[in-house]
Amino acid sequence: MSTAETAVAPVDYRTDPSQYKHWKLSFNGPVATLGIDIAEDGGIRDGYKLKLNSYDLGVDIELHDAIQRIRFEHPEVKTVVLTSLKDRVFCSGANIFMLGLSSHAWKVNFCKFTNETRNGLEDSSRYSGLKFLAAVNGACAGGGYELALACDEIYLVDDRSSSVSLPEVPLLGVLPGTGGLTRVTDKRKVRHDRADIFCTVVEGIRGERAKAWRLVDEVVKPNQFDQAIQARALELAAKSDRPGDAPGGVMLTRVERADREDGLTYQTLDVTIERARRIATFTAKAPPTEQPTQIDAIVAAGAHWWPLQFARELDDAILSMRTNELGVGTWVFKTEGDARNLLAADATLMQHRDHWFVRETIGLLRRTLARIDVSSRSLFALIEPGSCFAGTFAELAFAADRAYMAALPSNEDEEPAITLSEVNFGLYPMVTHQSRLARRFYEEAEPLDAVRSKIGQPIKPVDAERLGLVTASPDDIDWADEIRIALEERAAMSPDALTGLEANLRFNGPETMETRIFGRLTAWQNWIFNRPNAVGEKGALKVYGKGSKAQFDASRV
Repeated sequence: MSTAETAVAPVDYRTDPSQYKHWKLSFNGPVATLGIDIAEDGGIRDGYKLKLNSYDLGVDIELHDAIQRIRFEHPEVKTVVLTSLKDRVFCSGANIFMLGLSSHAWKVNFCKFTNETRNGLEDSSRYSGLKFLAAVNGACAGGGYELALACDEIYLVDDRSSSVSLPEVPLLGVLPGTGGLTRVTDKRKVRHDRADIFCTVVEGIRGERAKAWRLVDEVVKPNQFDQAIQARALELAAKSDRPGDAPGGVMLTRVERADREDGLTYQTLDVTIERARRIATFTAKAPPTEQPTQIDAIVAAGAHWWPLQFARELDDAILSMRTNELGVGTWVFKTEGDARNLLAADATLMQHRDHWFVRETIGLLRRTLARIDVSSRSLFALIEPGSCFAGTFAELAFAADRAYMAALPSNEDEEPAITLSEVNFGLYPMVTHQSRLARRFYEEAEPLDAVRSKIGQPIKPVDAERLGLVTASPDDIDWADEIRIALEERAAMSPDALTGLEANLRFNGPETMETRIFGRLTAWQNWIFNRPNAVGEKGALKVYGKGSKAQFDASRV
């Protein structure tokens, strides 16, 4: 899809179960079932049919929403079973004709959102006790198997035909784009020679061989499959600390926003777009009043509790900007409001962090901030008079590629400040599993101890620069010119080179499965998606389904 198309038909990530076309959500005590039943004619764009339970961005938008609703609206659920409602097919992965019709940018953004959604399942398993069981009751290929891989366990029906496969290399000339290669090795620990075979055969692996190779956890005969899934789902649920006796969940009302020609307006956030300068300014707004501190009042506030509302609105803004404003290459973060209210909200998060609702809110904040880290945009933070870079909002500055702080030597009372809270020291880990401060200081004890000693104290520009919390603190004479030059220089550089540079520098710490998925795998997929062997006139992705054979340039690059 071209930039012009995105301007005409922006993607809206907001949905709810009444609008689902592709998923059926049902509940039975501690077990929720997400049934894949993809409507062939329900594609998010025209020009292809979603046959064989193949998916596109619209399918994944619904999946993302369904998981959110399980997290918040159904605290009694401890296990989610993902299965197919179609006969003999679980999921055939990303729709190939959709990929063939899409622009490079669309494919990459699609893969990134899908990666984040799959990672979100593992995030909830790790932090929230919500377990996922893939009940593979038919053919499971490509992105379908990658969805199963994101679950805690995979059960495969042993009907002599159902198999799991990653056929992208032999069939399409591309790679599994949503973490398949990484999860096969890092998560399931499939021996690399077996993984080599598995990823180069179109038909995949089935039955006991799939279990022996660690591609699935169990294989079950058809007449015993449903019973085995129910039994295992209950066993997983018994290990969860989700509150089975919770009095009820919190309904996720629609995220409300006003769409302007020059941006987006939310209650807790404003996004202003300057397309000529290729800059978007995100202004996060601290709570305007004191927030409830008692858990009953917090739950009663529901989706309007400020931390949850901010997380949902920021998440929507990030996704909308990434998909619909491809030409806006620099995001500038600003903040405003009363730091006392924000720090009090942080203190409440820490105090009640073990309560299911607060824990899920922290989880959404964690995953939303991680979206910023992996966004292919230059990130600048501007800390000015009237700013509120405190606690949770300070994470926006620490996520930025550069943070500038205005020094006002003539009027110290108006100088901005950064104020740290406990949330900055591990509540919102990046995909490296580090805090942003730990990443910033390479986990060195001395600088981390120095900034930790300042928790709760407003840190002025000179000290912020000395402690390494900001890039520079120009005075009021130089501020406007220095910021203007920095932003203009950024806009003049190659977007491709900047994307590579930023990703390399942001993830300078230990590698994890998630960083390999976003870094190594998606970088190679990005390159391969541009190569003629995949997308040229005779490329595998272009000729698929047309009765002709792909023609490959045999040169190794």
